[in-house]
Amino acid sequence: MFIAMNRFQVILGQEEAFEQVWLSRDTHLVAVPGFIEFHLLRGPTQENHTLFSSHTVWQSREDFEAWTRSEAFRKAHRNAGDNKPLYLGHPHFEGFDVIQTVKRDMAPLAAST
Repeated sequence: MFIAMNRFQVILGQEEAFEQVWLSRDTHLVAVPGFIEFHLLRGPTQENHTLFSSHTVWQSREDFEAWTRSEAFRKAHRNAGDNKPLYLGHPHFEGFDVIQTVKRDMAPLAAST
């Protein structure tokens, strides 16, 4: 599995507007091969921003990379530049290969290679 995250530093007072952008958009993810799930995370508030992260889980890094080259990706990000006044700087991307998964009522699973 592969986890892709974008971290956003949302300007204080713009949190609700930022959340509404995400809650009202069409993600185009559900039909994308390899997509497992999406989460929008709200983190701690700092002196000048509140931290948010978009978090997607994929069957593989290759599935995620294929999505970034797809028409679904272009559609999902078509108006992303319109929302820059809501956050400081550019989003910060982080990608992670899953090494271990632990689920309730299951023994830990090691990632298959």
